[in-house]
Amino acid sequence: MDKHWIEQLKITDIESVTPMSGGDVNEAYKVDTRTEQYFLLVQRNSSADFYAAEIAGLKQFEAAGIQAPVVIDYGQIAGDAYLVLSFLEEGMEGQQSELARLVAKMHQNKQPDGQFGFDLPYQGGDISFDNTWSTQWRDIFVKQRLDPLKAALVEKGMWQTTDIEQYDKVRAIINQSLADHHSEPSLLHGDLWGGNHMFLTDGSPALFDPAPLYGDREFDIGITMVFGAFNQSFYETYQQVLPLADGAELRLEFYKLYLLMVHLLKFGGMYASSVERSMYKIIQAKA
Repeated sequence: MDKHWIEQLKITDIESVTPMSGGDVNEAYKVDTRTEQYFLLVQRNSSADFYAAEIAGLKQFEAAGIQAPVVIDYGQIAGDAYLVLSFLEEGMEGQQSELARLVAKMHQNKQPDGQFGFDLPYQGGDISFDNTWSTQWRDIFVKQRLDPLKAALVEKGMWQTTDIEQYDKVRAIINQSLADHHSEPSLLHGDLWGGNHMFLTDGSPALFDPAPLYGDREFDIGITMVFGAFNQSFYETYQQVLPLADGAELRLEFYKLYLLMVHLLKFGGMYASSVERSMYKIIQAKA
C-alpha cells in the first residue's frame, strides 16, 4: 500500500498496514495504530459511492443490534474508493445455534411500508443489481436478479439456446411459486454464504460484507445452503425461532440457483453443471 495514499486516511498514529483476505472484489488491509485496529477496504478506480449500499446495510445492522463491523470512515483517495471499519478479532468456531439466532433477529426487522427492495443498488465486481422498490418480492427476485444474470450469461456466450429454454421453464415455475407464497420484506444480509460470518474471540457470531435489501428471508437461508458452511444446528435453531412456511424446500432451491448463476458468471464453467442440476431439480419438482 502506497505510503502517500495511507497518509490521506483520517486515521492518526498509524503504525502498520497489513494485507488481509477480503474476498474477490476488494483489497483488504488491517490497519494498526497506537491505540486501535481498523479494517480497510479499497476498490481501485471507483467513486466513493461504491460502498454506499454496504455502509447503509452496516448502519441498519447497528441500529437493529446485529453484531457487525461499525463504519468509521469512507470516501475516495486518488481515484480509489475506501471504507474503514472497526476491526473484529476472529476467535475459535462458536455455536451455530447462536448464529441462527442472530440471523433470525436480523430477519425480524421488517420494512415499515411493506415494500421489497432497497434505496441503493447492489454493486459487485462482475454485475450490479437494481433494488428499486416493489410491492412484490417476485418482481425483485425474478426481474431484478435472475433476468439480469441470464442476460449477462447469454452476452458472455456462456448460455446457448438449450440453457435459455431451461431457464424460461424455471422462470415460469419460480414466478408462479412466489405468487402463491406470502412473502414479507425482512432485512436481508443479501450475500449470506459462509465467508460472510465469523465468530469473535468470545465465541459470539458476527455478520459482515452485506449486500442489503428487504426481501423474503428464505433468500438468505437458501444462499447459506450452497457451500456447506452452516450445520444442522443452524437450521434446526432457525426453524425453532422463525419457522419457514410449507413448500420452503422448493423455494430454497430458487435461491441456491441464483447464487450458482452468480458464480457461473464470475468464475466460469466450473459451476455450469451445478446450475444445470439446480434447474433440473426445480423443473422435476413441478413435473
